[in-house]
Amino acid sequence: MEDKLFANVHSTVFKESETLEGKSAMIEGYDFNGGVNYQGLLKSFITTGFQASNLGDAIEVVNQMVGFLSQHFLFVDSRIVVLCVSISHCLLELKLDWRLAHVEPVEDASDEEKDPVYRESVRCKVFLGFTSNLVSSGVRDIIRFLVEHHMVDVVVTTTGGIEEDLIKCLAPTYRGDFSLPGAQLRAKGLNRIGNLLVPNDNYCKFEDWIIPIFDKMLEEQSKEKVLWTPSKLIARMGKEINHESSYLYWAYKNNVSVYCPGLTDGSLGDMLYFHSFRNPGLVIDVVQDIRAMNGEAVHAAPRKTGMIILGGGLPKHHICNANMMRNGADYAVFINTAQEFDGSDSGAHPDEAVSWGKIRGSAKTVKVHCDATIAFPLLVAETFAARTKEFGQAKPLMI
Repeated sequence: MEDKLFANVHSTVFKESETLEGKSAMIEGYDFNGGVNYQGLLKSFITTGFQASNLGDAIEVVNQMVGFLSQHFLFVDSRIVVLCVSISHCLLELKLDWRLAHVEPVEDASDEEKDPVYRESVRCKVFLGFTSNLVSSGVRDIIRFLVEHHMVDVVVTTTGGIEEDLIKCLAPTYRGDFSLPGAQLRAKGLNRIGNLLVPNDNYCKFEDWIIPIFDKMLEEQSKEKVLWTPSKLIARMGKEINHESSYLYWAYKNNVSVYCPGLTDGSLGDMLYFHSFRNPGLVIDVVQDIRAMNGEAVHAAPRKTGMIILGGGLPKHHICNANMMRNGADYAVFINTAQEFDGSDSGAHPDEAVSWGKIRGSAKTVKVHCDATIAFPLLVAETFAARTKEFGQAKPLMI
């Protein structure tokens, strides 16, 4: 009796395992005995585990999204099956970069759409979304790099993501500390964004700069019947700022659409408020922009669409909702620290968006639970920035 009980306990503790050999990567970190190789360090994230592996997965999804060679993964049912014993020794290499040339032309395709050269040039349409705090931070310069080189096609952000870019062309933001007392900062005219400090004088300079532009826009509305929308206003700001450190300047120059459905929720809204008393009459039509934004997804065909979303809130939902109009995006990378237990869209994982039709069931997706100021620069380093010349050779098509 005791022997049988012992055998049962033993079999419970030492349950036979299903083999993972050849199906999943062995966990191993970077070996500094080989020296410091930052590219090798980033590649080692895949087999490090936890959020390092999620970041590694995100790098792979983005590389596939923008059409680059991937050597490490086979995607099955939206989950990643790793076919490498280690990063440096792959058992199998697969080309997962998407081009229109990889699918057969439809029956009613035009002559251009049947042209092999044209089909090879058509890449995934990339939507980039981010919250305003990231533009307040140094991530602004990484966003500017992507827009400058036309590596993304559509940008969605909050009002702060617009105004902070413009204000930084007029005056700098400084590093502070998370624990600085609010009352003392208020007395000194210093505004805190996490551990960043923005002097209130910056917003005074912003007002002096933007109000004359609003006056000119109102004049054009009256005399030339210009119908202003948030995206047209944003493009005008990019033109007027005329500063190469501004991602809005490059968006204007490269004809990259920038959308901000909550345009009045920030300092820019304050300026519109004050202007409405000084020189009333300026009208901004949000309906035309929702048509334009949804059209970015609806008319993306024959291209696939991909989403890279930093943070949550309005930019995340606006991009996802637009892609619902085309039965979902084909790729999605979310980087944020929000949790899903409270039912917020910010914390929702990609699979929740699949249930709404905002991401396709067959899509390649990953969520990285990390501060975007850490994860996003590393992701860009291993994707877009590593292939700058390739983007220069093949300009994204305006579809």
